[in-house]
Amino acid sequence: MPLAGNGGYTVRRYTLDFDWRAPRTPFEAGATISATATQALSRFDLDFAGNVLHHVTVDGTPAIVRRDGDELVVTPAKPIPRGRTFAVRVTYTADPTQRRHRDDAIQDYGWVPTPDGTVVCAQPDGARMIFPGNDHPSLRAPVTFRITTPAGLSAVANGRLVGTVRRPDGRVRWTYDSEQPIAAQLVQLAIGKFTFADSRGPHGLPVRDAVPDGLAEDTEEYRALTPQHLSWLEQRLGPYPFRRYGVLVGDTDLPVALETQSLSVVPRDDLLGDRVDAERNLVHELAHHWTGDSVAVRRWSDLWLSEGHARFYERLYSDEHGGVSLESAMRAAYEQHDQWRHDDGAPAEPTEATLFKVMRYDGSALVLYALREKVGEEVFGRIERAWVTTFRGRAAGTRDFVALASRVAGEDLEPFLTPWLYGAHTPPMPGHPDWQVDPVED
Repeated sequence: MPLAGNGGYTVRRYTLDFDWRAPRTPFEAGATISATATQALSRFDLDFAGNVLHHVTVDGTPAIVRRDGDELVVTPAKPIPRGRTFAVRVTYTADPTQRRHRDDAIQDYGWVPTPDGTVVCAQPDGARMIFPGNDHPSLRAPVTFRITTPAGLSAVANGRLVGTVRRPDGRVRWTYDSEQPIAAQLVQLAIGKFTFADSRGPHGLPVRDAVPDGLAEDTEEYRALTPQHLSWLEQRLGPYPFRRYGVLVGDTDLPVALETQSLSVVPRDDLLGDRVDAERNLVHELAHHWTGDSVAVRRWSDLWLSEGHARFYERLYSDEHGGVSLESAMRAAYEQHDQWRHDDGAPAEPTEATLFKVMRYDGSALVLYALREKVGEEVFGRIERAWVTTFRGRAAGTRDFVALASRVAGEDLEPFLTPWLYGAHTPPMPGHPDWQVDPVED
């Protein structure tokens, strides 16, 4: 995403207003962005795509605005000095049919319609279709959501439900607070006829699922496993890093689940089939809350750290709970690894087009498996816990991981990890001299 994100300021908070009407129907929306200038600003950019722009003000004064592709270029009436906090207000008509397509695991993203509302899938750069902001995976800010729905519909978003207010016309405003800073790609807001299912996870963690009416009973068996999944991951990665969790069941044909912060969206079909497959998907999205959500990627080329970790723990959990063994899954990935390098780039060298291809999933989990085989399970476990603890609530990248792993292991792992992460060919797998890579086909 070469144009993702903008410099010159730090967002302190987003306040998002959505006056929802009906599926696939444009509605009025607004965003207030509180920010601090990190340099003197005569103008600044926001990531914003589509929709019908109405007005932009800076500290209450109309600003000059032009649109340049997915950029909203804002020139305030007066320059903003470095260090000054300022407020931008953008009003617009939102288009809930707006989506984009990728030829990888993401497929369609943006607004995703449901029979009676919507869910949001913003990864990787779809947040700009939802609201104006600073859309980069390393940049985070708290979000307040104020979503107004017709009577009979509910709204759900990241974080805590602060309260609801019923208006004289019967419409209801739902206010949510993300509680912790969140990257734009991990924002979730959904509207529909929901049943809310409350439970508790380890240490009394609040767990609230949002389930479309009619799917609550059919999906309960697998959703009820969340406390078990939390406990299993906490044993390996330490305390869950957010204040609450839940599963949002998407009543859509959405092809993938998504780790939207504190409220993972999981397609209904993932929860209506085989238990092993369902648990793999649930554990994958939950694992992201340690690696990807709490520890954000510094740049998109570091995505292997997010998807590779989630796939590794998904595979490890499945190994221990009736699925394919981790060794078998990793051997199969090893056999295809040169082909994936040829097709998708090395794990830490994706292109924009190959960002969410298989190399960032099983191909990157294989790098972590190789590291575990190199240093042993005990040291690997210490590396993992140090990773999610040291960089909790921060962005980190490949160099950070290699340096931390080397420090914890007590040896320089850069010569070992570099060919795994960047090489044109797959290195030998430690402890498995019999593993062979399949020939590459053009």
